[in-house]
Amino acid sequence: MDFIEPILSVVKCIYDLVEEVKANKKRSQRICDRVKALEKIIRSIQTEKKVVETENVKSIIKDLSITLDSTRNLLAKHASSNWMKRAIKKGYYEEEFNHVNERLNDAFQALTLALNVQHDAAVCEVFDIVVQKKQDEEDRRKDEEELLEMMTSMQSDVTEILALLKMQKMPYEEIRKIKLSELKFIPDFPKKPFMMTESAENYKGEFQGFPVVIKKYLNTGPVSSSEVETIFKKETDTMNRFQSPNILRLFGICINNENSPQAEFLIVMEYCEKGSLREVLGSDCQLSWTRKAHMCLDVAQGIYRLHQAEQNFKVHGSISSSKLLVDEAYRVKLGGFELSKTETSLQKSVKKNAQESTLCYAAPEMLDNLNNKFTKECEIYSVGIVLWEIATRKKPFDGLEGGLIYKKVWKEKYQEPLPPDCPENLQQIINACRAYNSFDRPSAGVLMDKLRLVVAKLEQ
Repeated sequence: MDFIEPILSVVKCIYDLVEEVKANKKRSQRICDRVKALEKIIRSIQTEKKVVETENVKSIIKDLSITLDSTRNLLAKHASSNWMKRAIKKGYYEEEFNHVNERLNDAFQALTLALNVQHDAAVCEVFDIVVQKKQDEEDRRKDEEELLEMMTSMQSDVTEILALLKMQKMPYEEIRKIKLSELKFIPDFPKKPFMMTESAENYKGEFQGFPVVIKKYLNTGPVSSSEVETIFKKETDTMNRFQSPNILRLFGICINNENSPQAEFLIVMEYCEKGSLREVLGSDCQLSWTRKAHMCLDVAQGIYRLHQAEQNFKVHGSISSSKLLVDEAYRVKLGGFELSKTETSLQKSVKKNAQESTLCYAAPEMLDNLNNKFTKECEIYSVGIVLWEIATRKKPFDGLEGGLIYKKVWKEKYQEPLPPDCPENLQQIINACRAYNSFDRPSAGVLMDKLRLVVAKLEQ
């Protein structure tokens, strides 16, 4: 039972911090309420020694401990936060609250499943998803009203900060069909695209004032607009569930000359100014360890959203530094999987040598047998390789052919070394993701929690 007492100690610290919170009080108190509900469950099973000491429950409690550490860190920020910092980092804090609440919900679901018990109505209501969404939106609105009242009552010039608050990025809307008249090409279409592939041309543009990439498909062949729309509708129903600041945003599809044989198909997506993560890491830009840790956290948050998006989890299936994009603020976004079925229907088959080029991201169990089922644990290994790239800025297994990669990773259980100046806690996380045995790798949620603690420590 020793492993439960430290959790209760962290819970007590969370309650104390909530009393001191000066910023985002409503959301902080809501987190406290959810922690109290979890504490009630933990205390109720303390006497059930036989149940509690099962390995499954121990693992859940261990993960919850990490989540609660991350929760404590978030509340500590808001206990010392001033109004100007709140305004500038408004969007960032909103993400943190969302992730902490999701992780607390994960813990409740895992404990409920493992213990196979019915909780009382009050506890169940705290973790009811529909109720949570309404509560969180109401809390967010009240916290923002309080912030604006505080700012407008200040005598100093806050014009710039108020403008910043109003210039929030376009709110998330469902991915939809877009009219050509809603798009602005920069420079005007049909001037030269900024990037071309064998199957598409990519143009810079704007959609509702938001910078976008407009991807026009070439030589689409005998495909009808109705067929493409049917496939598009099925995919967007799924994709709308995992919109996130760390997943490349899709705005929709545009069909020009829709009812003619010369129909043009355009996919509209978010534009990331700095290009792929691989391009950024290969450039001469300066990246501190704090910046690198933030980038690692971005990757984990994108994967967490993907893995938790549906009842039956979704995996990306081909994670690499080339599939991750970086915006102007160095935020990393997961791309490379958007509308894959829609795109497949639009483009002719293009010869690829993908198997050879992505072997360096393949988990040991996949190298042993490429017919093995690809799992979340396999994906976490690929993420570990990407995190290693961020830490070292090198290409994984650079110059090695597939046979040598197989020998080193599967046969020799080899991990490429990290730089000696890499923070120790970050090293441990990256090595855990690259663990030889799949059950030793963290889940996306635990990875996110641990990286948030690394970032907090580096920022102190």
